[in-house]
Amino acid sequence: MKINYQKELEKVIEKCKDSPKRLLLHVCCAPCSSYVLEYLSQYFEITVFYYNPNIEPKNEFDFRKAEERRLIAGMKTKHPVHFIGGEYKPEDFHAAIKGYEDTFEGGERCRRCFKLRLYKTAQLCKNENFDYFTTTLSISPLKNADTLNDIGLAAAKAHGVCWLYSDFKKKGGYLRSIELSKQYSLYRQNYCGCAYSKAERELLQSGNK
Repeated sequence: MKINYQKELEKVIEKCKDSPKRLLLHVCCAPCSSYVLEYLSQYFEITVFYYNPNIEPKNEFDFRKAEERRLIAGMKTKHPVHFIGGEYKPEDFHAAIKGYEDTFEGGERCRRCFKLRLYKTAQLCKNENFDYFTTTLSISPLKNADTLNDIGLAAAKAHGVCWLYSDFKKKGGYLRSIELSKQYSLYRQNYCGCAYSKAERELLQSGNK
């Protein structure tokens, strides 16, 4: 039976209304995190984990990281939002996707990239005793929520921690992220992050001209 991720999320939220839990939130970029922070910070004390060794070049990684910190500093939230910046080690990404560089976005290359980032987040969740962890990635219309939740749950089981089910596209999440991006004047990148997704996007754009 297919899991209703939003309903599972709401079950946890109900438990957090009187006593907020500590959530480790893997974040890919400020625009995607905007709605998620607005929504979940009502119920959780959130620590953002910016861990994205897939993003190239380095100045792109640094700029997206700075935008995330700027958003956190400027957004008013019910409960505190903290920030942890992960190491920039693109060699870990390239090792993880070796042999799948030429697969299209949404395929095995992306699945391996998700696994790298979510297992790292699960490890930090365990080390720092967070109550739950999840990712903003499911807010993107280009990201498969089933794949992300399957990997997140496997990572949780591997590290003995709790995965927070989600599909942040639900309840108008993606559209709200666009509104918040305009409100906070956030940089919205035109490719997911890696050099392969950038090349694929540029090829598609050239074909549409």
